[in-house]
Amino acid sequence: MTSRIGRALDGVTRVRGLQGAMLVSLDDGLVVADALMEGVRGNAMAALAASLANRLSLASASSGIGAPQFLHLQADHGVLLAVPGPEVTLLVCVGGADVNVGLARLEMLRAVEKMG
Repeated sequence: MTSRIGRALDGVTRVRGLQGAMLVSLDDGLVVADALMEGVRGNAMAALAASLANRLSLASASSGIGAPQFLHLQADHGVLLAVPGPEVTLLVCVGGADVNVGLARLEMLRAVEKMG
């Protein structure tokens, strides 16, 4: 992992309530780089996020609204957030139910700019 990507991921994980951040390949759902708390199932979250992003991209393109810019999956015990990253990657964050999603989104967009 380059130091630029590592610093960007670390910056995102400073948002209270986030349990980690990952840069994920959209092609295969594999983790390229991560900054995760102990116990977070990064590989499973990465695969889920890439699959959702790819399916939503196809659906939104066919509907004519364009590509998704932010994904927010709210579940019983937390959230999965994603934004398009550099090249064919996705910046994915995992958080608890108490995370400030707006602040997390801003930090994620900032991190993608730094990775660019």
